[in-house]
Amino acid sequence: MNSTKNILGSTMGELFHLKFSARIAILTSLFTILTFAVAIMTPPVTGPFATIIKSVYPYTDTASRFPRDFYWMYPAIILNALYLILMICVNEIASEKTKLFSKTAVLFAVIASATLIINYFVQLTVIQPSLLNGEYDGISLLSQYNPHGLFIALEEIGFLMMSLSFVLLVPVFSQKDKLSAAIRRIFIAGFILTLASLILISILYGVNREYRFEVSAISINWLLLIIAGFLLSKYFKKV
Repeated sequence: MNSTKNILGSTMGELFHLKFSARIAILTSLFTILTFAVAIMTPPVTGPFATIIKSVYPYTDTASRFPRDFYWMYPAIILNALYLILMICVNEIASEKTKLFSKTAVLFAVIASATLIINYFVQLTVIQPSLLNGEYDGISLLSQYNPHGLFIALEEIGFLMMSLSFVLLVPVFSQKDKLSAAIRRIFIAGFILTLASLILISILYGVNREYRFEVSAISINWLLLIIAGFLLSKYFKKV
Protein backbone atom coordinates (compact mmCIF):
# COMPACT_ATOMS: atom_id res chain seq x y z
CA MET A 1 0.00 0.00 0.00
CA ASN A 2 2.78 2.41 0.97
CA SER A 3 4.71 1.59 -2.21
CA THR A 4 1.60 2.33 -4.29
CA LYS A 5 1.18 5.68 -2.57
CA ASN A 6 4.84 6.49 -3.12
CA ILE A 7 4.60 5.67 -6.82
CA LEU A 8 1.40 7.71 -7.15
CA GLY A 9 2.95 10.61 -5.28
CA SER A 10 6.04 10.46 -7.45
CA THR A 11 3.92 10.42 -10.62
CA MET A 12 1.85 13.40 -9.45
CA GLY A 13 5.01 15.26 -8.58
CA GLU A 14 6.49 14.65 -12.02
CA LEU A 15 3.28 15.83 -13.68
CA PHE A 16 3.33 19.02 -11.61
CA HIS A 17 6.96 19.66 -12.53
CA LEU A 18 6.25 19.13 -16.23
CA LYS A 19 3.23 21.47 -16.15
CA PHE A 20 5.29 24.06 -14.30
CA SER A 21 8.12 23.68 -16.83
CA ALA A 22 5.72 24.08 -19.78
CA ARG A 23 4.33 27.30 -18.27
CA ILE A 24 7.82 28.68 -17.64
CA ALA A 25 8.71 27.96 -21.26
CA ILE A 26 5.67 29.88 -22.51
CA LEU A 27 6.31 32.77 -20.11
CA THR A 28 9.90 32.95 -21.30
CA SER A 29 8.76 33.29 -24.92
CA LEU A 30 6.14 35.91 -24.05
CA PHE A 31 8.51 38.02 -21.96
CA THR A 32 11.11 37.80 -24.71
CA ILE A 33 8.58 39.08 -27.24
CA LEU A 34 7.62 41.92 -24.88
CA THR A 35 11.22 42.88 -24.15
CA PHE A 36 12.20 42.67 -27.82
CA ALA A 37 9.27 44.86 -28.86
CA VAL A 38 10.01 47.56 -26.28
CA ALA A 39 13.73 47.49 -27.12
CA ILE A 40 13.03 47.89 -30.85
CA MET A 41 10.89 50.94 -30.07
CA THR A 42 13.86 52.48 -28.25
CA PRO A 43 16.18 53.56 -31.08
CA PRO A 44 19.85 54.24 -30.23
CA VAL A 45 20.98 57.86 -29.92
CA THR A 46 24.71 57.14 -30.02
CA GLY A 47 27.01 54.83 -31.96
CA PRO A 48 26.87 53.31 -35.46
CA PHE A 49 23.11 52.58 -35.60
CA ALA A 50 21.91 55.98 -34.40
CA THR A 51 19.84 57.78 -37.03
CA ILE A 52 20.20 61.05 -35.11
CA ILE A 53 23.07 61.60 -32.67
CA LYS A 54 21.51 63.08 -29.56
CA SER A 55 24.29 62.48 -27.06
CA VAL A 56 28.10 62.49 -27.17
CA TYR A 57 30.89 61.67 -24.74
CA PRO A 58 30.81 61.88 -21.71
CA TYR A 59 27.03 61.23 -22.05
CA THR A 60 26.12 63.43 -19.09
CA ASP A 61 23.25 64.98 -21.04
CA THR A 62 21.17 61.76 -21.03
CA ALA A 63 19.29 62.30 -17.76
CA SER A 64 16.30 63.60 -19.73
CA ARG A 65 16.03 60.24 -21.51
CA PHE A 66 15.18 58.43 -18.26
CA PRO A 67 12.98 56.41 -17.96
CA ARG A 68 12.02 56.20 -21.68
CA ASP A 69 15.23 54.57 -22.84
CA PHE A 70 15.24 52.19 -19.89
CA TYR A 71 11.74 50.68 -20.07
CA TRP A 72 13.00 47.57 -21.87
CA MET A 73 15.33 46.69 -19.00
CA TYR A 74 12.47 46.02 -16.56
CA PRO A 75 11.00 43.07 -18.52
CA ALA A 76 14.56 42.04 -19.48
CA ILE A 77 15.38 41.44 -15.81
CA ILE A 78 12.32 39.19 -15.45
CA LEU A 79 13.15 37.52 -18.77
CA ASN A 80 16.63 36.54 -17.62
CA ALA A 81 15.26 35.08 -14.41
CA LEU A 82 12.75 33.04 -16.43
CA TYR A 83 15.50 31.88 -18.78
CA LEU A 84 17.52 30.56 -15.83
CA ILE A 85 14.49 28.74 -14.38
CA LEU A 86 13.80 27.25 -17.83
CA MET A 87 17.34 25.90 -18.01
CA ILE A 88 16.88 24.28 -14.59
CA CYS A 89 13.61 22.74 -15.80
CA VAL A 90 15.42 21.19 -18.77
CA ASN A 91 18.09 19.85 -16.44
CA GLU A 92 15.37 18.10 -14.42
CA ILE A 93 14.20 16.04 -17.39
CA ALA A 94 17.69 15.18 -18.66
CA SER A 95 18.66 11.52 -18.57
CA GLU A 96 21.57 10.36 -16.43
CA LYS A 97 23.74 10.10 -19.55
CA THR A 98 23.14 13.77 -20.43
CA LYS A 99 23.12 15.27 -16.90
CA LEU A 100 26.73 16.40 -17.23
CA PHE A 101 25.81 18.51 -20.26
CA SER A 102 22.61 19.92 -18.75
CA LYS A 103 24.28 20.78 -15.44
CA THR A 104 27.10 22.53 -17.28
CA ALA A 105 24.49 24.40 -19.31
CA VAL A 106 22.83 25.57 -16.08
CA LEU A 107 26.19 26.85 -14.79
CA PHE A 108 26.70 28.93 -17.92
CA ALA A 109 23.07 30.10 -17.65
CA VAL A 110 23.78 31.30 -14.10
CA ILE A 111 26.75 33.31 -15.41
CA ALA A 112 24.68 34.74 -18.27
CA SER A 113 21.60 35.67 -16.25
CA ALA A 114 23.59 37.07 -13.31
CA THR A 115 25.75 39.19 -15.63
CA LEU A 116 22.77 40.59 -17.54
CA ILE A 117 20.52 41.18 -14.52
CA ILE A 118 23.28 43.01 -12.62
CA ASN A 119 24.11 45.00 -15.75
CA TYR A 120 20.51 46.20 -16.18
CA PHE A 121 19.98 46.82 -12.46
CA VAL A 122 23.07 49.04 -12.33
CA GLN A 123 21.72 51.14 -15.20
CA LEU A 124 18.37 51.57 -13.47
CA THR A 125 19.58 52.27 -9.94
CA VAL A 126 23.05 53.81 -10.30
CA ILE A 127 23.55 55.61 -13.61
CA GLN A 128 20.49 57.82 -13.84
CA PRO A 129 20.32 58.84 -10.13
CA SER A 130 23.99 59.78 -10.39
CA LEU A 131 23.33 61.92 -13.47
CA LEU A 132 20.33 63.62 -11.86
CA ASN A 133 22.49 64.50 -8.86
CA GLY A 134 25.37 65.79 -10.97
CA GLU A 135 27.69 62.93 -9.95
CA TYR A 136 29.53 62.36 -13.22
CA ASP A 137 32.70 60.57 -12.13
CA GLY A 138 33.04 57.26 -13.99
CA ILE A 139 29.54 57.50 -15.49
CA SER A 140 30.69 57.61 -19.11
CA LEU A 141 32.36 54.19 -18.82
CA LEU A 142 29.28 52.57 -17.27
CA SER A 143 26.55 54.24 -19.33
CA GLN A 144 24.54 52.24 -21.85
CA TYR A 145 24.99 55.18 -24.22
CA ASN A 146 28.72 54.50 -24.48
CA PRO A 147 29.00 52.31 -27.61
CA HIS A 148 32.17 50.65 -26.30
CA GLY A 149 31.54 50.94 -22.57
CA LEU A 150 31.20 48.42 -19.77
CA PHE A 151 27.46 47.98 -20.33
CA ILE A 152 28.06 46.78 -23.88
CA ALA A 153 30.91 44.48 -22.83
CA LEU A 154 28.78 42.82 -20.14
CA GLU A 155 25.92 42.29 -22.58
CA GLU A 156 28.30 40.73 -25.07
CA ILE A 157 29.72 38.23 -22.58
CA GLY A 158 26.26 37.59 -21.14
CA PHE A 159 24.77 36.63 -24.49
CA LEU A 160 27.83 34.61 -25.44
CA MET A 161 27.35 32.57 -22.27
CA MET A 162 23.65 32.25 -23.05
CA SER A 163 24.33 30.85 -26.52
CA LEU A 164 26.86 28.44 -25.03
CA SER A 165 24.32 27.25 -22.46
CA PHE A 166 21.87 26.49 -25.27
CA VAL A 167 24.27 24.42 -27.37
CA LEU A 168 25.25 22.37 -24.31
CA LEU A 169 21.62 21.21 -24.08
CA VAL A 170 21.73 19.55 -27.51
CA PRO A 171 22.58 16.05 -26.13
CA VAL A 172 19.51 16.23 -23.84
CA PHE A 173 17.26 16.21 -26.92
CA SER A 174 18.80 13.22 -28.67
CA GLN A 175 15.49 11.58 -29.54
CA LYS A 176 14.71 11.05 -33.21
CA ASP A 177 11.29 12.71 -33.27
CA LYS A 178 10.72 15.96 -35.18
CA LEU A 179 10.24 18.12 -32.08
CA SER A 180 13.55 17.07 -30.53
CA ALA A 181 15.31 17.57 -33.86
CA ALA A 182 13.86 21.08 -34.17
CA ILE A 183 15.06 21.98 -30.65
CA ARG A 184 18.55 20.67 -31.42
CA ARG A 185 18.74 22.64 -34.66
CA ILE A 186 17.64 25.91 -33.09
CA PHE A 187 20.17 25.58 -30.26
CA ILE A 188 23.03 24.73 -32.64
CA ALA A 189 22.04 27.49 -35.08
CA GLY A 190 21.89 30.08 -32.28
CA PHE A 191 25.37 29.24 -31.06
CA ILE A 192 26.90 29.15 -34.56
CA LEU A 193 25.28 32.45 -35.57
CA THR A 194 26.35 34.19 -32.34
CA LEU A 195 29.93 32.99 -32.65
CA ALA A 196 30.07 33.71 -36.38
CA SER A 197 28.78 37.25 -35.87
CA LEU A 198 31.43 37.89 -33.22
CA ILE A 199 34.20 36.66 -35.52
CA LEU A 200 32.91 38.49 -38.60
CA ILE A 201 32.26 41.80 -36.84
CA SER A 202 35.64 41.59 -35.06
CA ILE A 203 37.40 41.03 -38.39
CA LEU A 204 35.58 43.90 -40.06
CA TYR A 205 35.78 46.45 -37.23
CA GLY A 206 38.39 45.17 -34.78
CA VAL A 207 38.36 47.01 -31.45
CA ASN A 208 36.03 49.59 -33.01
CA ARG A 209 33.13 47.18 -33.33
CA GLU A 210 31.25 49.23 -30.69
CA TYR A 211 27.79 47.72 -30.05
CA ARG A 212 27.42 45.99 -33.43
CA PHE A 213 28.04 42.53 -31.99
CA GLU A 214 25.90 43.27 -28.94
CA VAL A 215 22.91 44.05 -31.15
CA SER A 216 23.56 40.93 -33.21
CA ALA A 217 23.91 38.70 -30.13
CA ILE A 218 20.75 40.08 -28.52
CA SER A 219 18.72 39.60 -31.70
CA ILE A 220 19.94 36.04 -32.26
CA ASN A 221 19.47 34.86 -28.69
CA TRP A 222 16.14 36.56 -28.11
CA LEU A 223 14.76 35.09 -31.34
CA LEU A 224 16.11 31.73 -30.20
CA LEU A 225 14.40 32.12 -26.81
CA ILE A 226 11.08 32.96 -28.44
CA ILE A 227 11.14 29.91 -30.70
CA ALA A 228 12.73 27.55 -28.16
CA GLY A 229 10.25 28.55 -25.46
CA PHE A 230 7.28 27.45 -27.55
CA LEU A 231 9.06 24.27 -28.67
CA LEU A 232 10.09 23.37 -25.13
CA SER A 233 6.55 23.93 -23.88
CA LYS A 234 5.35 21.29 -26.35
CA TYR A 235 8.21 19.02 -25.37
CA PHE A 236 7.40 19.20 -21.64
CA LYS A 237 3.76 18.38 -22.38
CA LYS A 238 4.65 15.23 -24.30
CA VAL A 239 7.35 13.85 -21.96
